[in-house]
Amino acid sequence: MPMISIERRLAQPRWLSVAVPIASVGVSFLVMAAVLAATGHNPLETYRRLFDAAFIGSAAWTDTLISATPLLFTGLAAAVAFRMQLWNIGAEGQLYLGAIGGAGAAIWLGPHHATVFTILAMCVCGAAAGSLWALIPGVLKAFGRTNEIITSLMLNYVAGQLLTYLIFDSASPWRDISTVQTRSFPQAIPLQASQFWPTLSPSNIVIPFGFLLAIGIAAVLAFLFRATRFGFEMNVIGDSQRAARYAGMRTRRKILAVMAISGAVAGLGGASQVGDFAHELDASPQGLQGANYGYTGIVVAALGRYNPFAVCLVGVLLGGLQNAGLFLQGVDFPSGLVGVMQGIILFCALGGELLIRYRVRIRRQARSTAEDVPAADAKPTP
Repeated sequence: MPMISIERRLAQPRWLSVAVPIASVGVSFLVMAAVLAATGHNPLETYRRLFDAAFIGSAAWTDTLISATPLLFTGLAAAVAFRMQLWNIGAEGQLYLGAIGGAGAAIWLGPHHATVFTILAMCVCGAAAGSLWALIPGVLKAFGRTNEIITSLMLNYVAGQLLTYLIFDSASPWRDISTVQTRSFPQAIPLQASQFWPTLSPSNIVIPFGFLLAIGIAAVLAFLFRATRFGFEMNVIGDSQRAARYAGMRTRRKILAVMAISGAVAGLGGASQVGDFAHELDASPQGLQGANYGYTGIVVAALGRYNPFAVCLVGVLLGGLQNAGLFLQGVDFPSGLVGVMQGIILFCALGGELLIRYRVRIRRQARSTAEDVPAADAKPTP
């Protein structure tokens, strides 16, 4: 009988890291086609409508880039940590803290400062807030050996409750209490027009400043990973912490540094949400807390194989899928189908990740010695 075994690859060919993600996306589209057909939708027609709604025309590209901007930040945040085998699932909460920090900086400065200075302050405060929030599971991991998956995930709910408290359950500096109406119906203090982040408009395509900032961060991270000692030590620690400690690398410091960088990138995404789009600290269920940008960023990082530029490309593709899903929603196309599509892509990406790290071998089981002895040579039993 054939025996099936799973073995870890001692070496990973370069072509495999490119071919497997592409194949994973292809398989996910085949599975999605089966789901669409089972729900009474024509797969080819649905894919055509998705592509047109996401990438055909300047208006479609504008909406796609708007949807992709937060995914780039959360995807890059996840990729930073995952490269060192740190499973930071808390980009969602770190995004909230970044939005709180960025909005707080803009409110404190007011509209009378230069836009460049306001943007810089929002970025610094947003990155610092996200970084400090990420250091909580980082410290627990480095010094208490706790599971960072659980701690970072649980902190997402704490951050969500903090976001709600600042606007709906308190008279915080983020809440507008200047009128009787706003005291009765909680609202956040809106930013003034001079505090809005700028945009570029080549060929009538509106590119948010946050999108350009995310591309710049991806370039910095790529340089950090490939051309610095810090990036080399990240790769070594990710492969084997025991070998890294034997080589004299300070693993605790690296854990704290990587978690801080990851949280800072997610925090910048929160500041971008305030400065680019919401222009206030949006604590409504349909706002940041309903978008699930942090969890979708995990899909982006996995499909991008933790490569910063590949993460940006995947972020744009998934941003287009989200944008097209909103366009297609209707009586004949429920919103849940878009979530199903994203889930299928995630599972196929995780399956592809296993094939990159492990190989499947099929061997024939050797026959036992008793079966090899001819019947004529068998000794009679007394």
